[in-house]
Amino acid sequence: MRISLLLFSTLLLCAGLTPSLGADQPNIVVFLADDMGHGDAACYGHSRIKTPNLDRFAQEGLLLTNCHSADSVCSPSRSAVLTGRTPYRNGVWRWIPSGHEVHLRQNEVTIATLLKKKGYATCHVGKWHLNGKFNSNEQPQPNDHGYDWWFATQNNASPTHKNPTNFVRNGNPAGPLEGFSAPLVVQEAINWLRNHRDDSQPFFITVWTHEPHLPIESDPEFMGLYKDIDNPGIRQHHGNITQLDHAFGMLLRELDEQKLTEDTFVMFTSDNGPEGSGKGNKNLNSQSNRNWGSTGGLRGRKRDTYEGGIRVPGILRWPGKIEAGTVDDAPVYGCDIFPTLCSMVDIPLPSDRVIDGASLVPMFEGKPIKRSQPMYWRNHFRTMRIAILDGDWKIIGNDDRTQFELYNIKEDREEKKNVSAMFPERFERMKLQLIEHDLAVLADGPDWWKSEAERNTQRDK
Repeated sequence: MRISLLLFSTLLLCAGLTPSLGADQPNIVVFLADDMGHGDAACYGHSRIKTPNLDRFAQEGLLLTNCHSADSVCSPSRSAVLTGRTPYRNGVWRWIPSGHEVHLRQNEVTIATLLKKKGYATCHVGKWHLNGKFNSNEQPQPNDHGYDWWFATQNNASPTHKNPTNFVRNGNPAGPLEGFSAPLVVQEAINWLRNHRDDSQPFFITVWTHEPHLPIESDPEFMGLYKDIDNPGIRQHHGNITQLDHAFGMLLRELDEQKLTEDTFVMFTSDNGPEGSGKGNKNLNSQSNRNWGSTGGLRGRKRDTYEGGIRVPGILRWPGKIEAGTVDDAPVYGCDIFPTLCSMVDIPLPSDRVIDGASLVPMFEGKPIKRSQPMYWRNHFRTMRIAILDGDWKIIGNDDRTQFELYNIKEDREEKKNVSAMFPERFERMKLQLIEHDLAVLADGPDWWKSEAERNTQRDK
């Protein structure tokens, strides 16, 4: 359902602006936060965290209240953003440790590759986490997946967000850097926009920050906004979100200064829900005491297939195409980004593989999204791992498809009441759909997960 953001903001302190005309072949920016929860921004209801740039961005575009990542951990979610394919289908079924065999295969078609063929200049900055053998010829790197320019880390910024030493630029180690990760990542994107792209081409940029993933380290400037909070871990976490927001604002200002805003589609979202318990611990100065992310009251957190693990912020701006100051509660997820961008620039979807996502372009006009595949998740953590979301109804099951729960997430957003016994016909129908779809996905992708599952089984005996 589409409503005015001005009405929505009566509760959440946001307001509406007016649209202007955009380009037929827009520039594209996909900005992805790391471990940012559904409730971690002021425009999503957080009463304390300051996110002025995201709040203003929401006023200028479309705020999604039912936006989901494609998985509840990082690498799988990222693979779905680039391919439109659910992680167990595209092979990136788990988060990828350094040196691991899992990687985004060369035969996967990424949106960067398709846009490059369409004439776009392409750039990736920030976390990559789509291979275990980073910056090695043993596995594909960002340039093998369509990027002209890349500045990335395999996984986390190291040793922390402050003064990271592990970035690689176009295959060459960047060496020690001074500053904090998200602003450094965005500054690289700005540098590319100013000095290294062909400005006769439209551009595609993926900006994937490390914030607010551990190991968190925040600029004192942003922690100072929370100096009244006694717990240093909360100051670090909240400052880290504001640091991320500041970096996002840097990029928006650059688009303004280069007069690119009117011709640029921008999406902000996150790869999964927040880390940890959200309650900190007794060691106030430890990294684990910096896990204060908010799910907005949803059940579960990162690694869960319940809503707290997969429902994330999602805000879109496309001047002249998306009405400013609106809110939509239609369910969407990370697999939808690929087909949406293809539809926007008139690229046919690959016909030789299943694309799990659906274009969101009809949503921009207030029309329903048309899906050929269900919204589906399979996670490699927890007992209840697999799920399908169909409108207001969500069924969730365990790994071997023997236990199931049914929820109406519109009436019960916290997933407190399993209503499978109350709606037996719907439950049976969705259960059979989930079983059938899960088996089809597992049969389609590479079975890298099998060997690890077997090792885990032996270890657990």
